[in-house]
This record gives sequence, structure tokens and C-alpha cells, in this order.
Amino acid sequence: MYERHWQLNRAPFDHDRRSDSFYSGRLHQEAIVKLNYLIEHGKGAAVLVGASGTGKTHVLEMVRDRVSNGSPVVHLVYPQLSPHELVAYLTQELGESLPDFNSANLGLDILLRSFEARLKELTEAGREPVIILDDAHLIEDRRVFQTLHQLMNFQQPGRSNFAMILAGQPELIGTLQSNSQIADRMAFHCFLQSLTEAETGEYIVHRLQSAGRSKPIFDSSAMRVLYELSAGIPRRINRLCDFALLVGYANQLQRISADHIEGVHVEITRSNVAA
Repeated sequence: MYERHWQLNRAPFDHDRRSDSFYSGRLHQEAIVKLNYLIEHGKGAAVLVGASGTGKTHVLEMVRDRVSNGSPVVHLVYPQLSPHELVAYLTQELGESLPDFNSANLGLDILLRSFEARLKELTEAGREPVIILDDAHLIEDRRVFQTLHQLMNFQQPGRSNFAMILAGQPELIGTLQSNSQIADRMAFHCFLQSLTEAETGEYIVHRLQSAGRSKPIFDSSAMRVLYELSAGIPRRINRLCDFALLVGYANQLQRISADHIEGVHVEITRSNVAA
């Protein structure tokens, strides 16, 4: 709606999976390098943690985009499954047909053997899978972690191999620490934090430039207030900036100041309370 007014090719602060829209802060870039190394060099499993809105999804998307050799990627976004359901889901997603998939009579031992057999086939074909368990902090069933440990026992270079990434909010670290067997199998811990004030400014400029705008829209006071109100969390930055661009268009503004950002913040806060 406001793109023509601001001389933009598209809305710059929407959820956009284009690689040119992705701003990589220091910790984001570090996480991408570590996770790519994990996958490319068969290092087993790793953890990616960060508070809601700090960019875990973007990091995982960048990592997925770089998986090569036609290797399958299984991205589980609802990890609250029983051990039986988890292994059955992963095995099927890796391309193995399972008889009586919905039958409880199909034992976990049979599923594990099917999973291992499929891993071996993929490894021999040079297609080592990548398994991502998103929102892993929501896993409550301790048996699931025991099952994940069993799956990791199949990671044998030269025979069968896969990479596993557990992603979630910071409480995931405490959960793993109480499950020492699986915690000991993590090759890396990647921590995402809020952007710094400088990174917040760079993020906003990058998103605008990727959408075709080279001239500044937010003045220096707006940039400062955007950082203060968003606490450097990309999701909050996006919401504030997007709404500010809409309000600016409605009022035919040419620049957006701190006062405009504060007004937008008040509106968003009121909307959240009303909801």
C-alpha cells in the first residue's frame, strides 16, 4: 500500500525469505558458519538458541538453503510427539515407506531399524540428511530425549550419518543440561541475542536497501528510539518500522522522526492490550 510513496519495490519489513533481505549480525553469522560446518563435516548435532524474535528462523532458512548434494532436510516444527510418533515421522520424511504407519502395533524397535536402514541408504548415495527440531524447548517427554540419543548412536561416519539441529528458546539449554547423555553429544552451542544499537541501524538500512530505497527514511532520532523500544529484537523492529511507514504514508510524510515512532509504539501497545 505504501510502497510507491516511499519509492520501494516491496514492503521491506515483511517476513521475507529472500536471501538478500537477510541481515546477518555478528552472532547470526557465527551461528550460520558453525551450523554449515556441522553439516559439511559430519560433526553430529548442535543447539541453536535465542529468545523469540531474534532470528532463529532466518538462520535455519539460510542453513537449509546451503545444504547440497540433494541431501534431504527434515524440519519438524511441532516436536511435542511421543518417541514412537517422532521416529515414525522422521523415517517417513526421509523417504521410507512404513507399513501400518498409524498402528500402535508397529514397535519402536522396528521403527528404529527402519530409520537406521534408510540412513545407511542415503549415506551410501552421498546424501546425508539434516534433521531440524524447531521449538525443541517445548519437548516435555523425557523419553523423547532418550530416543534422540538413540538416533544419534546411528551417526557413524562411513556407514550412516546425519546432522541434527535442536533449535529453541533459551530454556532449552537448561532442559538439555538435565539430560546429560544428549547434552554431551552437542558439538556446538549457537546463541542468538538482540541486535546492538549499531546493528539495529544497519538492519533497518539493509532492509530498506534490499527493497529498493537508497535514501534514508528514518532520521537519527527515530533510529535511536527504534532501538530503545524494540530492544534490538528484529521481529519488534519489523513491526514498528512497518507500521511507521504506513502511518507516514497516510500523513504524506517525507521523513519519520522519533515522535512518529513513539506514536506508533503507543498504538501497537494499545492494540495488544485490547486483544
